[in-house]
Amino acid sequence: MGDKELAQKIIELVGTKDNIVSVRHCATRLRIVVRDKDKIQVKMIESIEKVKGSFFNSGQYQIILGTGLVNRIYNEVINIIGESNNADEVKYGNSFQRAIRMFSDVFVPIIPVLVATGLFMGVRGLLMQDAVLAILGIDAANIPESMLTFSKILIDTAFAFLPALVCWSTFRNFGGSPVIGMVLGLMLVSPSLPSAYDVGAGKIEPLLFFDYIKVSGYQGSVLPAFVTGVLVAKFECWVRKHIPDVVDLIITPFLTLLVGHCISIICFRPYSSLVRIRIVILS
Repeated sequence: MGDKELAQKIIELVGTKDNIVSVRHCATRLRIVVRDKDKIQVKMIESIEKVKGSFFNSGQYQIILGTGLVNRIYNEVINIIGESNNADEVKYGNSFQRAIRMFSDVFVPIIPVLVATGLFMGVRGLLMQDAVLAILGIDAANIPESMLTFSKILIDTAFAFLPALVCWSTFRNFGGSPVIGMVLGLMLVSPSLPSAYDVGAGKIEPLLFFDYIKVSGYQGSVLPAFVTGVLVAKFECWVRKHIPDVVDLIITPFLTLLVGHCISIICFRPYSSLVRIRIVILS
């Protein structure tokens, strides 16, 4: 059975695409939110050769397919039913279960990138050992600068732009436009803002907006990017409902990015700094 045939079979056995509210996936499982779970033919799905099992948890029917295959089947399912929108998702489970599912939907797609970055970091650490360098006939002082820069790009990029990844995934899961979320996340780590790392180390001073609001970037931050993504994605959905279609393409991104930037940099940044200071003091 090919990937397309398997995807079509799964869609039929979960009650056809009319019963599917949204589809997501993690490293090994295809996760489907349905309108009526009684329409799912569990035994027939689990009898499919490439399916390794399934279970229903936190409002999601999760089909275990394994690494690699799950990505291909997810793409085939999306090609058949179209891109899903979690904004209209059925509310299964209690508030805690829905919160866990929400965080999972946002952060699971980012995990492979962070895992790859961690592997790059481990490989670099191994190659920098004196014993390994001695085998190569060099020492730490003779490593070419170009190789150091190359490894630094592999290791630092994902973490430096982590807020952009978080905003992208949050917008994708809360009904916003992922590309707007990506741009908003990049604004959080814009080179025009003082780096949070340098400000924290005391190397530079934060910017002062209106002579009293201290502003710096969000390098390495997760929670501020997540909260900003949720609020601004909801705002974008609200704007689209009230803006005429003829100007939606221009006005909606303009207002979304403007309001999002104000919320994240001018409004949210001072309070996030205060929370960080209090956590440090308490610890």
